[in-house]
Amino acid sequence: MRIATWNVNSIRSRIDRVTSWLERSDVDVLAIQETKCREDQFPGLELSSMGYEYAHVGLNQWNGVALLSRVGLEDVSTSFAEDQPRFGDPEVLEPRAVGATCGGVRVWSLYVPNGRELDHAHYHYKLAWLESLRTAATGWLADDPDAQIALTGDWNIAPEDDDVWDMAVFEGKTHVSEPERQAFRDMLTTGFTDVVRPHTPGPGTYTYWDYQQLAFPKKRGLRIDFVLASQALAARVDGASIDREERKGKGASDHAPVVVDLD
Repeated sequence: MRIATWNVNSIRSRIDRVTSWLERSDVDVLAIQETKCREDQFPGLELSSMGYEYAHVGLNQWNGVALLSRVGLEDVSTSFAEDQPRFGDPEVLEPRAVGATCGGVRVWSLYVPNGRELDHAHYHYKLAWLESLRTAATGWLADDPDAQIALTGDWNIAPEDDDVWDMAVFEGKTHVSEPERQAFRDMLTTGFTDVVRPHTPGPGTYTYWDYQQLAFPKKRGLRIDFVLASQALAARVDGASIDREERKGKGASDHAPVVVDLD
């Protein structure tokens, strides 16, 4: 089975690229982030015609996550915890998580809050969101140590210095702060493993490049998109890749798809 995660930065703007990539990639399950649309705007017809079932949660032009699967889509959930943190005034449960069982694997598409600035309320929300996810994931494995779970998505964290094109540029900014990095490391102590890094070593290996200042051709990127697998699922991984080619050309997302192959 082949699973992938991709922040498409607007599914409606990039549906042609998504369908074309699906035709070429032979992916069974795709986790999507930043769909940036409501439920009634999601282009499900195009995806269904390709043999993919889908689950999507989105409220407006911000956030939004989806799962596409051609190996089954069962037990869909649009939050990972009853007390999943909320944000805004008034506070709302943002569409940042959707999970489903696909081909026997529990796959989550996650769009971790950006954080904005270190002294911003959104940063504290980000840390609380990550802690809530860690608590939930710990509980899942406590209930079933052999559970096959994939936590996929845009984590908005560059966990290591090698994951950043120039650490000096990011001094005092989000994505590289110690509390964020510690939150990511804490996920790895719950029984989950970054299954992509061993197959795509750095430095200079990225999944995101800003649209501004020719960041992509200048190789000024970040590695912020990950697949974290439970121990039982990690044992099945026999390959992984980052499709950097998909970041090229007209109408590309600013993120590249991340792909994991299971035996």
